Amino acid sequence: PMNEPSKPLKITALSIAEAAKVLSSASGRQITDEQIREIAEQGELLRPDGTISLLDYTAFLIEEYAKDA
Repeated sequence: PMNEPSKPLKITALSIAEAAKVLSSASGRQITDEQIREIAEQGELLRPDGTISLLDYTAFLIEEYAKDA
């Protein structure tokens, strides 16, 4: 419901949907759950409980970018 206070986000344990929402908001462009899931699977970042660490996710992207540079 709308009246419930939102729980604080734990950047070390975000669902795919939460990560997509946070990254979309931070970047000012739409980032989909599918995009997050694809990268998380590629980097083997998805935990058994279905969460990812935004820190690990970002580090993986930086490593991938550095390989391409």
